[in-house]
Amino acid sequence: MSDIVQHPLDGPSFVRRILRSPSAAMGSAIVLLILCLALLAPVIAPYDPNLQETVNRLMPPSAAHWFGTDGFGRDLLSRIIYGARSTLLLLLFVVLIMAPLGIAVGLVAGFFGGIVERILMRITDVVMSFPRLLLAFAFVAIMGPGLVNGALALSLPSWPAYARQARVETERLRRSDYLAAAEMVGIKGIRLLYGHVLPLVLPSAIIRLAIDLSGIILAAAGLGFLGLGVRPPTAEWGAMVSEGTQVIFDQWWVAAVPGFAILITSLAFNLLADGLRDILDPRHV
Repeated sequence: MSDIVQHPLDGPSFVRRILRSPSAAMGSAIVLLILCLALLAPVIAPYDPNLQETVNRLMPPSAAHWFGTDGFGRDLLSRIIYGARSTLLLLLFVVLIMAPLGIAVGLVAGFFGGIVERILMRITDVVMSFPRLLLAFAFVAIMGPGLVNGALALSLPSWPAYARQARVETERLRRSDYLAAAEMVGIKGIRLLYGHVLPLVLPSAIIRLAIDLSGIILAAAGLGFLGLGVRPPTAEWGAMVSEGTQVIFDQWWVAAVPGFAILITSLAFNLLADGLRDILDPRHV
């Protein structure tokens, strides 16, 4: 029974395990660096990201502009730093909508079973039957571009995977001796569900979420590339890549710099996800 009660999220040793994992430590360091850049953008950015200077348009990387300038003369380094804000904020909104919604549906379906489970799982199957990116693009096309609409478009088609995973684990835990012992001491209903089942379901949900984060970043960049993301002139990496494709053969840095930022951020979350899988999944210990 002790093996079921204890899980990797308990105790301060979790941080030490992250530091001992090379991939998790490297991914965490890069993610923290990007987060610091986003939070300190007004202090770190050398120029106003929306300042247009036509005399400096399409300048190559130099001492004055480390990453060069775009077609409007805006400093690319400043726009990359501010673009991290848009990407991480969109990512935060998606995480706050997608994971809690899916986990809640899965917990309720797996715990109560019967007609409740059948109804919730059929709804889940209907949502999963649609291609996620196609549904996201259709949603943004209908509702219009914007940060909130982009977050809703990316999160609403993505929660069923968390629901199905949480339902399977909750159904297995419902028949365990651990929950039977908790019910014998008077812990029942919602208190049992969210006080004892949820903590045991969270590790696997965190692993899936970490794995999905890089895909969410690429999907968000895809929305921006198609003009369905954050509204201009707000800096956004996908939109910056789209602008750079118009001059990619002569001024390659306009598209390469934001593309490299997307690559590094996705790689960081992939490394973090790989490390978290080794730490939180007992099958990889």
